[in-house]
Amino acid sequence: MGRSHGVHAEPTTFGVKMALYYEEFKRNRDRMLQAIETISYGKFSGAVGTFSSISPDVENLACEKLGLKPDPISTQVIQRDRHAEFMAALAICAGSLDKLATEIRHLQRTEVREVEEPFQKGQKGSSAMPHKRNPILCERVTGISRVIKANMNVALDDMTLWHERDISHSSAERIIFPDSTIALDYLIHRMIFIMENLNVYPENMMENIGRTGGLFYSQGLLLALVEKGLSREDAYRIVQDLAMRVWSKEGTLPDLCSTDSAISERLSKKELKEIFDLNRYLKNIDYIYKKIGL
Repeated sequence: MGRSHGVHAEPTTFGVKMALYYEEFKRNRDRMLQAIETISYGKFSGAVGTFSSISPDVENLACEKLGLKPDPISTQVIQRDRHAEFMAALAICAGSLDKLATEIRHLQRTEVREVEEPFQKGQKGSSAMPHKRNPILCERVTGISRVIKANMNVALDDMTLWHERDISHSSAERIIFPDSTIALDYLIHRMIFIMENLNVYPENMMENIGRTGGLFYSQGLLLALVEKGLSREDAYRIVQDLAMRVWSKEGTLPDLCSTDSAISERLSKKELKEIFDLNRYLKNIDYIYKKIGL
């Protein structure tokens, strides 16, 4: 069941949900490669970047030996917007990992239980409650990602230096870059383990789809009534009134529609059957996969 604001919206598939992350992590890889390209510059241009005491030939030779490109212009240091871009790539990737981990955590809630991170033999979910199977790996991903994302602010502050150089940046960089790269490497490997061993419960997905008595069909019903000549405002009022009755457990939306005169005088049984067909929501799934090359 697709959800917006945490509330049932319309059906989707778990494959499409995961394909979203497949595409997002492709972008993360591209960002990382671009950031490595941006940061792979060097300089040997003197105290303020004017080559006053060193030949530009030395810079070219030294950078070549280090596998770097000479920075087109520098001061005593490489400008820290390059480093901020690299840190941004790390932070965005950490954000994507947090996003995926949070999705799994929501789907693992007892009331949902559509997926579950791996729970290994002998593992304890709680020292007090033996029944617990907590999403501790995903929570760890979320927690450590916050550290990486917070380091992004430091990298942005490091861009601002006094004139041609101070050293307010270097002390912080000795912390944020090794910490962030090591942490991100760890999170990526944790998430690979989670995804390779993820427990998926399609029967619970179908149960959740049916949990709200067909409320997710409301948009299709609304549009069908508009096509029959009703104004959108009138159609919305009719469908919303029925939907509120479903929320009050007076019946399912298909059942209430079958006995509602405002519906039956405009839509035939055949048309209602087509509206309340779950497969209608899945007809373009293959198109989505093809768009992202799957």
